[in-house]
Amino acid sequence: MQESHRARLVDVARRAGVGKTTASDALSGSGRVSSATRDAVLTAARELGYSANPAARHLRGGAIGTIGIVLPEVVSRSAYYMAFTFGIVTSAAAHDIDVTIVSPSTSSGRSRPIRADGLIIGDPLSGDPALPALVESGIPLVTQERLPDDITGTPDGIVWSSHEAAMLELLDELDNTGARYPALLVAPDATDWSRQLVSGYRTGVAARGGDAVLAPIAFDAPWSAVRESTERLLREHPETDAIICGPDSSAIEVVATLARMGRVIGDDITVVSCVDHPSLPFLTPSITSIDLRARDSGVACAELLIDLIEGRVAPGQEVEFPISIIARDSTSRSLAVRR
Repeated sequence: MQESHRARLVDVARRAGVGKTTASDALSGSGRVSSATRDAVLTAARELGYSANPAARHLRGGAIGTIGIVLPEVVSRSAYYMAFTFGIVTSAAAHDIDVTIVSPSTSSGRSRPIRADGLIIGDPLSGDPALPALVESGIPLVTQERLPDDITGTPDGIVWSSHEAAMLELLDELDNTGARYPALLVAPDATDWSRQLVSGYRTGVAARGGDAVLAPIAFDAPWSAVRESTERLLREHPETDAIICGPDSSAIEVVATLARMGRVIGDDITVVSCVDHPSLPFLTPSITSIDLRARDSGVACAELLIDLIEGRVAPGQEVEFPISIIARDSTSRSLAVRR
């Protein structure tokens, strides 16, 4: 009982031998829970000294009126995550709900409850030490993309996109240029987004009889790292005639690096991007990219979380969010020179 302040909903669920959602329903008096199950959950809660976090009581008209966003540190330097956050804020404001940024270090010895009715985690990162505690916190949780394989548990809602299919479409666009040796700049196993990109890339390249060439680089890599990775790629694989840029805004530095190296996009090499950026239409040539619709994705995550909090939908929701290719000049014509 002396450790009661550390008891979590997931601990109660395990003690009672039920799932987290069932335990939450039993404690709140909602949902379809048998009397025997409800008694088992209440007994487990009493034995553990569990006291429900008021932020985890996802009943209509919750007392806090705030949702939290857990974002990677790159957010301040990423046009994508800035737009994603703005979408969440816009949606929440329409429901008279505030938004707060939750520190990623929440899991490290934090004793006070998270002051939010629910959380949105943007593209959960493999190896993030905060994720297990957040997933097991009992607070309604929506993730943008799926949890990495090293995290157990299930969020209450998932907004996901088929990045693998988008990569295959991006390779179809590259076929217009005649490029035969595309290379991919991405962190291979960091997130569901990057894993899907790598899977689609490998599948597409193999279907064309080629070999996959990956240049590992973090999503939040500074431009100096993008430049070094591009230069290393072309030294080690001089046959490369297309560079697929994973990280947000990396295509800008790749284009600049190619220019410094005397390479001309449209002659012997071309560039496409897995994340659209406001600058890409204005580069010369303009860069074909995947439109992830960041702001609308934020809106979709917020709307799903609010529906969960207010009881309009049951936990376990998965929403596919559509994305598409924006074809621009970098894939509009055949390469002029073959190396």
